[in-house]
Amino acid sequence: MAAQRKSIDCRDYPSEKNCSLKISGTEQEVLDAAVQHAVSAHGHEETPELREQIKSMLKVEAD
Repeated sequence: MAAQRKSIDCRDYPSEKNCSLKISGTEQEVLDAAVQHAVSAHGHEETPELREQIKSMLKVEAD
């Protein structure tokens, strides 16, 4: 059985940039990419709290 895919969509979290990026993959892939994106594109500070917050926002992708 394949790993469950997760996703996060910036459109669900309005920002000044009106970002439309959606990331999907395994939980770890999405978490890593989303943290990098939050830091580089949205100016967040990379902290354990940010990782936990983003992890809680991940959604299960329908197959």
